[in-house]
Amino acid sequence: MNERKELIIDKVEKTFPLPSGDGRLKVLEDVSLSVEEGEIIALLGPSGCGKSTLLNIAAGFERPDEGQVLFMGEAIESPSPQRGVVFQSAVLFPWLTVRQNIAYGLKRNKKSGFSGRKNHEEIEEICSRYIRLVGLEGFENYYPAQLSGGMQQRVSLARVLALSPKMLLMDEPFAALDAQTRIAMQQLLLTISAQLRPTVLFVTHDVEEALILADKVYVMSRLPGRIISEIEVPFQRPRPISIIGSAEFSKIKSEILELLFN
Repeated sequence: MNERKELIIDKVEKTFPLPSGDGRLKVLEDVSLSVEEGEIIALLGPSGCGKSTLLNIAAGFERPDEGQVLFMGEAIESPSPQRGVVFQSAVLFPWLTVRQNIAYGLKRNKKSGFSGRKNHEEIEEICSRYIRLVGLEGFENYYPAQLSGGMQQRVSLARVLALSPKMLLMDEPFAALDAQTRIAMQQLLLTISAQLRPTVLFVTHDVEEALILADKVYVMSRLPGRIISEIEVPFQRPRPISIIGSAEFSKIKSEILELLFN
């Protein structure tokens, strides 16, 4: 086993009961993939193919019916701050400011060493560091309702990063944003990746987003979700937006679209 493989998903299967109560729906079938330390991996596939279910299993929110999922060599049995999750919506506390939302996880997570009143100054320093990193200086005392959707998602990302996770699990984190803000958030993720080197597994429907961000793309089939292709993205990071217009980018995009619609 490669010691650099941070996440290993091996022959995973998952079913859910049908609403009628008569039988079960197979959502994932014989899914295997691996993610190496520092990699950005995209899960790409049609709606309802089990991408989010697979991400939830990696997060520890769901358990597979068959197969195993290992993180740093140990079976995933529950959520962990070592695997930070960023959802499609920001999921912020509306009664807390930007700074208070970012600090919340640090204060609640006893394993971080910052529970209770301990190291208040250090918590403040960590919050300030990630506020700067995600470009929210000047908005520390704003409430979520006073922020745009993109700014709210920056707060959500900063809150997860403040816990120093080894891995980011991202479920279509930019899907609800307008096109211009989405591009800005993609570039922010690439900047964060270059500075902090987290391992990233993210779900997307957007082929261009997958090719801009990921080192490798796993393409999934319709239900039951299976891995039908593993694509190494040949472009070096960081990637400028202009790469979208290149012939090689267009060729790989076309190949992926063929997989998705055939």
